[in-house]
Amino acid sequence: MNEFSDTELRRLDLTLLLVFLGLIRHRKAALVAAELGLTPSAVSQALKRLRGLFGDPLFLRQPHGLEPTAIALALATPVAAAVDALRHAMGATRQFDPARARGSIRLAALDAAQIVLVPPLVRQLQAQAPGLQLAVLPLGRGDALAALASGEADAAVGFIWNVPAGISQMPLYTEDYLVAGPPRLLAGGLDLDGYAGAPHVLVSPGGGLSGIVDEALQALGRSRRVIAALPAFLPALAAAAETGALVTLPRRIARAHAAAHGLAVAEPPLTIRPYPVALFWHRRNDGDARTVWLAGGIASIAADLTRAQGATATGSSLPIDGRIPTGSAGSPA
Repeated sequence: MNEFSDTELRRLDLTLLLVFLGLIRHRKAALVAAELGLTPSAVSQALKRLRGLFGDPLFLRQPHGLEPTAIALALATPVAAAVDALRHAMGATRQFDPARARGSIRLAALDAAQIVLVPPLVRQLQAQAPGLQLAVLPLGRGDALAALASGEADAAVGFIWNVPAGISQMPLYTEDYLVAGPPRLLAGGLDLDGYAGAPHVLVSPGGGLSGIVDEALQALGRSRRVIAALPAFLPALAAAAETGALVTLPRRIARAHAAAHGLAVAEPPLTIRPYPVALFWHRRNDGDARTVWLAGGIASIAADLTRAQGATATGSSLPIDGRIPTGSAGSPA
């Protein structure tokens, strides 16, 4: 494709580029209109202008949405780079004012991080940035990294190893485990025989019937009886309360929510490796004032929760080197 002349560039405004990138991401004009605060008619007009400028349909209507043409796909990366460069150039000296901010924050987080961090984050946004909406994307590690790279997510919280070079990270806290169960079973503590002999509810996002607890038990020549595997922690607590079983779960979740289900908590009678929780974002946003503000707010929430719950391990003392073994808030426990 020949380079655009200055006359042609005059016909290309930033809204057209944002509409183009929105259609690349969402493939639906209605979603792009909602994201950019435009009417569906305005998006249709923008697409008409784009087609005239590039001499190509760019997006073909299909039953599942708008399918980009080969030319649209070829344009996606350079257009995104150009918009990012312009965004950073124009905002290099701009200060972020949360009280006046408008738009949405899209955070990728799985169950454990949602339970621990999202409720206080919603409260913080309402107090400091009421014009910002929070959308939480339940994405695992690989999908979360892809969402950061594509711009679908602004940040991600969780446990990720082998972090790509293009992703920045900030440790938040280190999480370990407690056992929740009927008070009659946990009165006076819990020994290994009592733990191994009790029925267990397993938290397993992938539906597996064993996890890091079973690995730790196997190393001791022991095993346990898993009666159910659930994909999330709060349903697991409810199931444990209903059946009289034990459930091993992150300390912060156990302390905050076990009592509401009529369950007591105790230290596990075996060593279960802890895991670090961190905040991740794409490095193109390292200098973005909104990202810096968001990261600071989430770090403050994590520190407050750590102090309130009396946890001894903090993320600030734990380097994340990208080589952490498996077993985490997104893995079976």
